[in-house]
Amino acid sequence: MTQDYTKQIHASGIDIDNVLADYQLAVTSRQVSLIGRREVMSGKAKFGIFGDGKELAQIAMAKVFKKGDFRSGYYRDQTFMFAKGLLTFEQYFAQLYAHADESADPSSAGRQMNNHFATRTIDQNGKWLNLVQMYNSSADLSPVGSQMPRLVGLAYASRIYRELEQLQIYEQFSERGNEIAFGTVGNGTCAEGMFWESINAIGVLKSPAIITILDDGYGISVPNEYALLNQNISDLLLGFQRQAPNEEGYEIFIVPGWDYPGLLNTFMKAEKMTRSEHIPSIIHVTEVTQPQGHSTSGSHERYKTRKRMEWEKEFDCNSRFREWILSNEISSSNELDLIEKRAKEDAETARKKAWEEYSSPIIDEKNTLENIIELLIGTSLHQDKLFNLKSEVKSLISPYRRDIMSYVHKALVLTRGEKSQARQQLLNFNKNYLTENQRRYGSHLYSEHDDSALKVQEIDAVYSSDSKLVNGFEILNACFDAALERDPKVIIFGQDVGLLGGVNQALRGLQDKYGELRVTDTGIRELTIVGQAIGMAMRGLRPIAELQYLDYLIYALQIMSDDLATLRWRTNGSQKAPAILRTRGHRLEGIWHSGSQLAGIINLVRGMHVLVPRNMTQAAGFYNALLKSEEPGLIIEVLNGYRIKETMPENIGEFCLPLGVPEIIQPGNDVTLVTYGAMCRIVLEASQSLNSVGIKPEVIDVRTLLPFDIKSIILESLKKTSRIVFIDEDVPGGASAYMLQKIIDEQGGYYWLDSKPQTISAKSHRPAYGSDGDYWSKPNKEIVFKKVYGIMNEVNPIKYPDIFSS
Repeated sequence: MTQDYTKQIHASGIDIDNVLADYQLAVTSRQVSLIGRREVMSGKAKFGIFGDGKELAQIAMAKVFKKGDFRSGYYRDQTFMFAKGLLTFEQYFAQLYAHADESADPSSAGRQMNNHFATRTIDQNGKWLNLVQMYNSSADLSPVGSQMPRLVGLAYASRIYRELEQLQIYEQFSERGNEIAFGTVGNGTCAEGMFWESINAIGVLKSPAIITILDDGYGISVPNEYALLNQNISDLLLGFQRQAPNEEGYEIFIVPGWDYPGLLNTFMKAEKMTRSEHIPSIIHVTEVTQPQGHSTSGSHERYKTRKRMEWEKEFDCNSRFREWILSNEISSSNELDLIEKRAKEDAETARKKAWEEYSSPIIDEKNTLENIIELLIGTSLHQDKLFNLKSEVKSLISPYRRDIMSYVHKALVLTRGEKSQARQQLLNFNKNYLTENQRRYGSHLYSEHDDSALKVQEIDAVYSSDSKLVNGFEILNACFDAALERDPKVIIFGQDVGLLGGVNQALRGLQDKYGELRVTDTGIRELTIVGQAIGMAMRGLRPIAELQYLDYLIYALQIMSDDLATLRWRTNGSQKAPAILRTRGHRLEGIWHSGSQLAGIINLVRGMHVLVPRNMTQAAGFYNALLKSEEPGLIIEVLNGYRIKETMPENIGEFCLPLGVPEIIQPGNDVTLVTYGAMCRIVLEASQSLNSVGIKPEVIDVRTLLPFDIKSIILESLKKTSRIVFIDEDVPGGASAYMLQKIIDEQGGYYWLDSKPQTISAKSHRPAYGSDGDYWSKPNKEIVFKKVYGIMNEVNPIKYPDIFSS
């Protein structure tokens, strides 16, 4: 062994005996990738994306990744997962085949494509596990760069646990903040805004993260020269480099992806510095190859030159690793050949077992259907067609469950109108199969455990003769004060919430009372404010993240939709992030502060609760309820309600409103008016005018859009009135259409209608500026009056003569 390499190995603190084990892992992981691609091309799997070419960097990262640490990575980290014992080769293939069983694919139970990894952080009852005693991987997602915003919060949580003494009793979440959040990205991600926003936020928050950039020079087919002004990513990042050991900023390291001892040494230096000094680091891994191209969707030979292909072959990390081992006489060529042979055998054995365990249950289900069809043949009038159907079922070699369901459907159609014991068996099979597969692929969108927000007990607000009449913002201020006092895990942050106390003063004085880490200002960075909340919530904290206006939610909507809302579902109930997002919206006066894009929001964030209280007391009741649950939620406060007077509840920190339960805020018999948020006041004003002409509407405040009227309160009102109007500030066909579908279609409200159901919404354009712009852009009390009066005119034109026609 040469002296230079001996020094490098010893400097890395790695025992020489580990070298061959690392080589075996690297070559076995490569074989898994090669076989995985073959399985896709043969049709056994749908799609494949692999981590070949990144093996040595991931082995080096695994060596410094400790229990309690968190990974927030991208879809090439298979070797890391193998190295930490978080994934077996068999489980890797199970995910490739979409095996819908948690014991086979613990990351997602077949819900995510391969190379999307997660470890269980909550038990089967939804309770937190001891994260300090585990290697933790937050659930991967495909949209490029989307792992970065969450990394902000995963890293920042360590600082919070370290610096807030009252949190150090929560030993299952942190060991005094000594954990590191490890992020991995490809070079293509470095052209994304969320990458740069996250890098900046982590640095500003002084959070212990190690971000590894695996730079293979391409983003699919696009080389770095088309993506980055300076193709050397670490040069672009130099502005984040700290200038002296005690200054703020990053430490930046550069190392080739084929340099085994260099990688070990670099990761050890970065880990030691980040863990001891609690500063972030960036490791730019250069000269990385991608032997099979981006994915199975195409061949990299189509866009890489011959010269590049030759270079990749020469600088393949596994080939270089073998050369290094031989040149330093660590092992012989024969021994390495044996290791490579064993790697192929191990990978193939894992594949065979995974395929058998995936396909056997489906084959059994197919055989069961085949036997039922055989029984049907003996009793049906369509014996010939059923015999052909049975033959088709029998010929299925590698069926999907969708194939079985399709043949069940065909058999039921063929035997329609017939009654027999065999057909009843078919009906039972159909019912059970639908139920079981709904569980396999659709469970855990929301919590199914005691931490569900729907299971929070309703507690009425209590008032006395001494209860004070205060501004709406003071209600929220008292609510947040009580929450911060009650639970040290509650952290509130957002733009202007700290020193200023919020643009509407709902947090006035709370930073002085609880300190800058409990009530914290942020920069203008909506995307990473939400990402910060996600990561913190995944580590047991209870963040309330403020997005200043509802219009600005669009900046963060992607990460809300793709990450936060889907987290529990895409991990099959093995992870949660009970983050609360706070914003304000609806009526003001102007294009950019008056949006009500609820249809877009509610249809993109299924998996979150969306609450639309009409005043600040209602908002406080929802904050209390969400904090008693452990599910994510969005609360949209009424923008022009902060200085409207409300009575302060005596139990401001305790009372809870139920989710999914509308409130009748004015009883009536003639027509049901359904609305929410700021429109409640306008509809009530219109209702008073309608009362003056003999029309008594029943006004219902929906209060929550997700969930929506789980007790059918609106339907019961419709049964009484036989007429209904849905009113909101969204665009035509937006949330008003959503509400209409829920009641008229889903709950069967059409049966009780005596008049056409109608909607009142805002104009298609954005709200114009000024009071008149608002009036002509959004529903007003005159419009509500006119619409409702028109319905009653149609019902009884004599009692309600036409007012508005010439």
